[in-house]
Parts: sequence; structure tokens; C-alpha cells
Amino acid sequence: MKRLLDYINNNVLLKIASLNSVSVLIRVIAGFLTSKAIAVFVGAEGLALIGNLRNFVTTVQSLSTLGLYNGAVKYISEFRNSVNELKRSISTVFYLGLLATIITSIVCYFKADYINNLIFTNQYNYTYIIKILAISLPFYSLNIFCLSILNGFSKYKMLIYINSISQVLSVAITLLLIYNNKIDGALVAVVISESLILIVTLTFVFHKRHLSLPVRSKYISLNYLKKMSSYSVMTLFSAIALPMVYIMIRSYIIDNLGYKEAGFWEAITRISKYYLMFISTLLGLYILPRFSEIDNTQDFRKEVFGFYKTIMPIFGLGLILIFLFKSHIVTIIFTKEFKPVEALFLWQLLGDFIKVFSLVIAYQFLAKKMFWHYILTETFSVTILYIISIYFIDKFGVKGATIAHFFTSLINFGLVLFIFRNFLFGKLAQVNQNND
Repeated sequence: MKRLLDYINNNVLLKIASLNSVSVLIRVIAGFLTSKAIAVFVGAEGLALIGNLRNFVTTVQSLSTLGLYNGAVKYISEFRNSVNELKRSISTVFYLGLLATIITSIVCYFKADYINNLIFTNQYNYTYIIKILAISLPFYSLNIFCLSILNGFSKYKMLIYINSISQVLSVAITLLLIYNNKIDGALVAVVISESLILIVTLTFVFHKRHLSLPVRSKYISLNYLKKMSSYSVMTLFSAIALPMVYIMIRSYIIDNLGYKEAGFWEAITRISKYYLMFISTLLGLYILPRFSEIDNTQDFRKEVFGFYKTIMPIFGLGLILIFLFKSHIVTIIFTKEFKPVEALFLWQLLGDFIKVFSLVIAYQFLAKKMFWHYILTETFSVTILYIISIYFIDKFGVKGATIAHFFTSLINFGLVLFIFRNFLFGKLAQVNQNND
């Protein structure tokens, strides 16, 4: 036991994972409470509408920041000891993000009717929800800007505290809105919850003067603008393509199977999101900054296989437990109306397990700005996902969407392994010589 504790104390990844697990647990509990309220007061059909709105909000939020978050983390992490470089990188991100946010907010506000018909169809009129989203976007963008600085400076504890407190605040407001306004309250919560986190973030960073750098328009650097453009395009591509594909798949399920079945698929994707929070947060907090610092194949290989050996067995065991207790999980999170969701667990869990294997390696695309590798891989992935989803939905019903998820994850993992085959399995001396 002592050796195990010593290993954990000396392993940075496990330290972050242990602290992060507390934050994730809070987020999962918050998600459970929200999902339960939606199930009781809104039902499966309403959950399908919320799913479409959530995917659209993800796209719009990424557009409002131009996908600069990952680029900002990389350069802040890389130049944290150089004040002049930090001024240029942070100022460039801030003003570029500000311009993008203003444009996106204006478009959303004045094109609210068109957007409503796109994500809700003309059966529903939630134009005011889109306008609320437009007003809340600047607050979301400013919060992302602050979080990127904290992440770049590796302020892991502060980030986890912010996330934890934010979840408590967010779920309290969401439950109140759902209880008082049913589906309308749930939709309002989707568009404002992440913007409210700014209050918590500013409270934490207000007294941290060493993190405060002058943000001036005179520090805008065309050089950094050019460097970050690749990160921006890569992040935006995923942020737009994948949610749009999800909307298309969900709309296909609605048209061919009904709103209730679309709600069941949204339910399993929500459950998936809850347990993937641990991995996705850990990747953002640790893997991206770490890969940005690494400049040799040996360390890259060590981090990848270290993650596999340290985190994946724990994650795999968690997925097995989730599968064994799936009926209880569905009942606890949702209601008896959602019992058909139990049949969707197996393929979703298998797909997510394989997906994480490829995600760890794929972060190297962002860390080392492998632009075309990233774009082509993502294009192939979302195209395959949509095509085989339609095929399997026609063949197996809503379960087909989870089967498609599994096969897409498997194909994508194979593709990523092929791209990084030399870095992961080749002779180190030969790989380093090729890099030179």
C-alpha cells in the first residue's frame, strides 16, 4: 500500500486525476439532477429538442471564440516565462475573440427566426431562446479567455475549484428554471448556464495579480494571428462538423422513428457525456499542455502509454460497472419511460472505450499543429459516422446510432494508429533521425 501511495504522490497525472475526480463527481451529480428534472417535467420528446439546441449552442460558442482556446493554452504554456511573448499572444486572442463574439451575437440575434426553424422546425417557436443565447455569448467568451490563461499557467487546482463551484451554481439555476417553466426553462438553462460560470471565474482570478497581463490592442501580433489560425480552423471544424452531424442524425431519427426514440438516443449520449467528463477534463488539463512541452518521440510515447497503463484500466472497470447496473442507472437518472435506453448501453460503452484510446494520441494533432492530418481525419470520421448511422438506424432502429458510434470509434482509432505508427512503435533512433 505504501508503494502505491508513493507512486501516486510522484505521478503528476495521477495527482491531477485524483483531484479532478472530485470535480467530475460534482459535475456528474449535477448532470443526474438536471436529467432527472428533464425526465420528470419534460419527457423523452422534450429531451430530443434540448439535444438539438445543445449541439447548436456548442457550435455557436466555438464560433464566438474562433476555436482559439487550445491555441491560447499552447502558447501561454510555452511562453509562460516571457512577459513580452505572453502580452502578444494573450492580446491577440482577446481582441480576435472579441470581434468574433460580437459578429456571432449579432447574427444569432437578428437571424433568430431562421435558426429556430433550423434546429426546432417550424412546429415550435423558440426564437426568444436564440436571442437570449446571443446576449449571453460575450460572457461565455470572456470566461473561456480567463480559463485558457489559467490552463496555460497549469493552475489545475484553481480550474478544478472553478468547475466544481460552477456546477453547483449552474444546476441550482437549471432546476429552478425547469421546475417553474418546464421545457422553456430547460432551454433557457442550456443557453445561459455556461455564461454564468464567469461570475465564479472572476471571483477566483480577481486577486491573482501575477496572472494579470496588460491586454492592449497595440500588442496584437500578426505573427501570432497566423500561428493561431491553424488551431482556430482545427477546433472550429470539429466544433461545427460534429454537432451538425448529431443534429442531422437526431433529425433523421425524429423523421423516421419519432421524437421519443430521438429522446432515448439523447439520453444515452447524456449518460456517455457524464462518465467521459473525467477523461475529457483530464485530457484538457494535462495532456494538451504536456504534449505542447514535449519535443521528442521518447517522451511522447512515454506519456501515451503511461496514460493507457494508469488511467484506462480504471476507466474500463468503471464502464463494466455502468453496464452491470444500467437498469438502475436509467431509473435513477430518468424515469420508467426511458427503459428502452438500457438496450443502447453495450455499443455506446464499447465505442467510448475505444474513442478514448484514439483521443489521447489525437491530441498531438493540436499540440504540434498537424493541420492537414487533423482536418482529413476529422472529415473522414464525421462522414463515416453519418453514413453508417443512417444505414444502421434503418436496419436496427435507434440502437443503430450506437452501433455506428462503435464502428466509427474503431475505424478512427485504426486511422490514428496508422498516422502515428512510427512514433508509437518504431525504433526511437530512426524516428528521431527522420524528425531531424
